[in-house]
Amino acid sequence: MADHSVLIVLFDGVQSLDVTGPLEVLAASARYRIRTASPGGLPVRTGSGLGLLPDEDLADAGPPHTLIVPGGPGTRQPDPELVARISELAKGAERVTSVCTGAFLLAEAGLLAGRRATTHWSMCEALAHRYPDVTVDPDPIHVRDGRVITSAGVTAGIDLALALVEEDHGRELALGIARHLVMFLRRPGGQAQFSTQLSAQLAVRRPLRDVQRWITEHPDDDLSVEALARRASLSPRQFTRAFAAETGTTPGRYVDGVRLEAARRRLEDGDEGIEQVARRSGYGTPEAMRRAFARTLAVSPIDYRRRFRSRP
Repeated sequence: MADHSVLIVLFDGVQSLDVTGPLEVLAASARYRIRTASPGGLPVRTGSGLGLLPDEDLADAGPPHTLIVPGGPGTRQPDPELVARISELAKGAERVTSVCTGAFLLAEAGLLAGRRATTHWSMCEALAHRYPDVTVDPDPIHVRDGRVITSAGVTAGIDLALALVEEDHGRELALGIARHLVMFLRRPGGQAQFSTQLSAQLAVRRPLRDVQRWITEHPDDDLSVEALARRASLSPRQFTRAFAAETGTTPGRYVDGVRLEAARRRLEDGDEGIEQVARRSGYGTPEAMRRAFARTLAVSPIDYRRRFRSRP
């Protein structure tokens, strides 16, 4: 028997997986009355071009138990009428949730003021800048602050939905759905594992680009500022300043990100022992690698390999 009503908001430019991911999880439980609604009840076109046909007009929808606001390109310039309707529906909802950049719609509606929230890692800075009354945490997969729950990028909506099922109906049901979808019930680490320092921009000057490539190809080499500066034919001070200006991060942080990425790939795809992975990724010792994983991913290298290895 369905226990809770769920309303998923649709609009032009919505991210299709933000809609279908949570919907598939909740539908698999057979415990929710799920409806979709759009402005005017009109079909919408997702950011990828997929057409979605809503169940009803958003103006006619009653307050649900759980309101789900997805993200997508359509959140970049929020429609005031859409935002106003979300605000109205949220007043009567027991839970208000967002997926990815749907957090921008909640913030625009004033629903995140004074709250802690998250969104896609690449948009966290923009969310914090645009809505300074929101405390943005870029690392978690999802954040709950009272009755409002925000989740990170795209597939994090699935993690969020699994958490809702577990909260409403217990771990056993949620775990069964996760197994069916070949998902983790609780993903280890946070979205930091997908937004490493490799997201730094490419340097403009060729000597610095060459250094970036050298770092990626030789994570186990001497990557001190002095050694990298020599490769760029700059003094350590000049190199540090130029590297930060052109990449948006410091040499040390960039190196840390490259080494973590190298270790992750070796743990996911290779058969090397932990000690060899640590040495070839530039950590020197397994303990140094363990500390780096714990600090950034909140998981040990051994546990990371067990969960993310691409083959048995």
